[in-house]
Amino acid sequence: MTAEIITIGDEILIGQVVDTNSAWLGQKLNEYGVQIVRITSVRDDKNEIIETLDSSLSRSDLVLITGGLGPTKDDLTKKTLAEYFECKLVMDEGAYRNIENLVRERGFDFNELKQQQALVPEKCTVIPNLHGTAPGMWFEKEGRIVVSMPGVPFEMKAMVDDYLIEMIKRHFSLRNIIHKTAITYGIPESALAIKIEPWEDSLPEYLKLAYLPNPNCIRLRLSAYESDKEKVMKVIDEKFAELQKMIPESFLGYGDTSLEGVVADMLLERKETLSVAESCTGGYISSLFTAMNGASDYLTAGVVSYTVDAKVNILGVNREDVDRYGVVSEEVAKQMAEGVRRLNGTTYGISTTGIAGPTGETEETPVGTVCIGVATPHGTITRKFMFGKLRNENIKRASANAINMLRMEIKKH
Repeated sequence: MTAEIITIGDEILIGQVVDTNSAWLGQKLNEYGVQIVRITSVRDDKNEIIETLDSSLSRSDLVLITGGLGPTKDDLTKKTLAEYFECKLVMDEGAYRNIENLVRERGFDFNELKQQQALVPEKCTVIPNLHGTAPGMWFEKEGRIVVSMPGVPFEMKAMVDDYLIEMIKRHFSLRNIIHKTAITYGIPESALAIKIEPWEDSLPEYLKLAYLPNPNCIRLRLSAYESDKEKVMKVIDEKFAELQKMIPESFLGYGDTSLEGVVADMLLERKETLSVAESCTGGYISSLFTAMNGASDYLTAGVVSYTVDAKVNILGVNREDVDRYGVVSEEVAKQMAEGVRRLNGTTYGISTTGIAGPTGETEETPVGTVCIGVATPHGTITRKFMFGKLRNENIKRASANAINMLRMEIKKH
């Protein structure tokens, strides 16, 4: 079964809003055997919406539309769909009551614009929206389905989870699609491909391998289609177990596993603690850990020591060593890591100091130079990295490498 996604809104096309809905829908529906074959974004224009809808229905069994369902004049989706399916807008009593209750609970006036949200095309089946005022709509046309949903992500996701998946399962005969993804870190894609080539060659023909790289990791996804789910999952688990033995230092885990998540689990399991001293990363490392629930069980403190004075006065870095070696040096990174560990009495301390860019470089220290320190009960290690010219990428890569250095030190001991 094939499906397409149409996102509607000028704000998406001009980059004011990032389309996260399509990525989530693609992942969610694929779990149930729905294959997304195309994603299209169009502006709030009736003719373009109709043209795109016609094109999508000529190819796919299911068309999912998000956006353009607000109460203002620039939101055209509902009126356009009524015209497309040759019907009028009518008041849906269930939607009206839901909107009235929601508006009153939030302390707003149930004004005319809010009431008009309960108007829906006469030929649609209403999909309740329990978290917003724009109901979803399900249309059938010559055996194909069109579903229109709000563009607000949490409203759309709840609608899919609470209603749409079951509606799709009742209407279509879905095939088995099986995916499992392993996460690796610390080895470039080309080097990884060479190293695991024998393993890749040994995969059964029905298993398809995809490399999914990003700056922080490489994901390896094994997929199978129209297969016995239990049998195939057993084979996939066995093949990934073989892979883990081939690259034990680089194998992080599965699915949504992250470097910081792996390190957090290691710290929690050992009942050990961490403190962080950041200069060029500006608190990004701390934010990665504190974004996870329960971080206070192992992360005691983070210091953003952005200036030399802060490094000296807070962390105890020797000012003469700053003058001798430079603020971006392995010696300063070492003292920062040891200083933050000592200051907070933690098992480990990690530090970053560097030139994130785009300004601040010198002839000796170009943009992208970063020094990282990891202080442990067994001593302190440091490493100097040369990243690129992009500030945000430098911050992310420095943070990931610092966390990975800590991971490797924990594994070593």
